[in-house]
Amino acid sequence: MPKSKRAKAVHMSKTSKKGKELTIRLHANVQACIPKYPYIYVFSVHNMRNTYLKDVRTQLSDSRLFFGKTKVMAVALGLTPASEPYPHTSLLTPYLRGSVGLLFSPRPLPAILSYFSTFLPLDYARAGSTASRTFVLPAGTLYSRGGELPEEDDVPLAHSVEPNLRKLGLPTRLVKGRVVLDGEYVVCREGEVLGSGQTALLKMFGVAMAEFRVGVEAYWERETGEVTVVGEGAEREVDGEGMDVEGEDAEDVEVEA
Repeated sequence: MPKSKRAKAVHMSKTSKKGKELTIRLHANVQACIPKYPYIYVFSVHNMRNTYLKDVRTQLSDSRLFFGKTKVMAVALGLTPASEPYPHTSLLTPYLRGSVGLLFSPRPLPAILSYFSTFLPLDYARAGSTASRTFVLPAGTLYSRGGELPEEDDVPLAHSVEPNLRKLGLPTRLVKGRVVLDGEYVVCREGEVLGSGQTALLKMFGVAMAEFRVGVEAYWERETGEVTVVGEGAEREVDGEGMDVEGEDAEDVEVEA
């Protein structure tokens, strides 16, 4: 049959998958770092944001940071004493669960904890997160910061956003070009799980509730070959025998120096 001359849709954004290639590279890079650094830290991330994690990488320029598939990193460290590349690195694998990564560093624990305790940037909360405080919009003219600032230091909301506010459930109306709230409105209460509408309102009024935090779960020291549990990691300490590394993988992102 003659070749069809019909126009065909060509997706320019289509790319080839590199899953296996990335897995092999992550495994090789983790193993290559073990003999180069005296400390390996398993760190956990709360309110994950790639931007802030890259800031950590930049500021810890003498270290190497990986935030990728936890199962791959666990295999690289060794699942059992027989498969570990260095003595006792397999003892770190039980802590490679959830939103965690590996930090290879020349810095001892006090220096790492000191840095993480001061790096606490705030960002806008996402749906499903927990409200860190109560936020209430006062009745009357709505300002850009929703009553968080004195009126003389704030500006009224633009009239163009009023339809969006009504869609989000606020009892608003336009009065002489200003957005007016008919009554006090509670956007969220402390400890409440936030929905998408609530997070949209918090962002609209510039209220950041998500604190990006990094904590150390456990670390390995090359000189002694020991693994020490730190902070939240102590709650899931195991004896190192028959380690189970099943569970949800962390976000498939590798951050390297």
